[in-house]
Amino acid sequence: MHHSAFLLSTIIITVLIYFSKKRHQSPNQILEKTPEKIPISVNYHLTRQCNYGCKFCFHTAKTSHVETLENAKKAMQLLKAAGMKKINFAGGEPFMNAKFLGELAKYCKETLNLESVSIVTNGSKVTRGWLLQYAKYIDIMAVSCDSFDEATNVKIGRGKGKHLENFKELSRLCRKAGIMFKVNTVVNKYNYQEDMNAAIQEINPVRWKCFQVLIVPEENGGDDTLTDAREFEITKEQFEEFCDKHQHNACFVPEGNDVMASSYLLLDEYLCFLNKGVKEKTKRILEIGVEEALKDVYWDEKGFTERGGVYEWSKGEGEGHGTDPALEW
Repeated sequence: MHHSAFLLSTIIITVLIYFSKKRHQSPNQILEKTPEKIPISVNYHLTRQCNYGCKFCFHTAKTSHVETLENAKKAMQLLKAAGMKKINFAGGEPFMNAKFLGELAKYCKETLNLESVSIVTNGSKVTRGWLLQYAKYIDIMAVSCDSFDEATNVKIGRGKGKHLENFKELSRLCRKAGIMFKVNTVVNKYNYQEDMNAAIQEINPVRWKCFQVLIVPEENGGDDTLTDAREFEITKEQFEEFCDKHQHNACFVPEGNDVMASSYLLLDEYLCFLNKGVKEKTKRILEIGVEEALKDVYWDEKGFTERGGVYEWSKGEGEGHGTDPALEW
């Protein structure tokens, strides 16, 4: 009986001490316990170089730098350890460095076992040979197409007259290779009134991302930037007009400026996280680590979730793991 009373007294004293300490914690001490950011999905802009000249581009060819494959692999390893499940390779045009891209995709899928490896491309430099070698490591190929009127594509700098031909051929090749085909469209002054329903339904992508053209001051928003997207700007109402016309498509995913701006984790060609339009980029993750770099990143995690940042991003088991004879020359 005495033993039980002693045990009960000990428990009560311990609880009182715990709550007394909690009550006297400073705001800084409480903030230190805030959950860390988990970089579940990262966009790696491995190069700024591109063979197209899209006049509203927000990641322009300021440098020609590309990391060594060894450094890029180390960065992917650090990101995976920090919680990354999906890597999206972008540019510039990532196929400007096709071998580098393929080997890094292979490493991410085969060695790191990431849930999803995706690529955003203009589609003009993807070859059957590349697909034969690397398709098995790619879950999603997102190809940019801003209009199904070739004259409009030319006007905005999306190729010189053969973009739609390449786009449609690549959609067929991706299906033969077992890669999920996605379409990215930048909605702007020259296409917001276009009816794309029939063309999209014919292509039948797994996902159709439609972005309101975005002004990033240091990239495409001034007289001293390499591109000037101000000519292409549209209002929120004009973007909504486009959305109203196409939202009945199951694959349709709209992203206005309010959602886009800070809901992506962007890693640049130097392996630094970007804070586009907000503040300077972070230091290299190879130097300070992912956790430390993320402390200095403005990432709208709520916006990431609300825009459907997590979705069915892995192809089914067995898809794209063999060689389709139809891809042979």
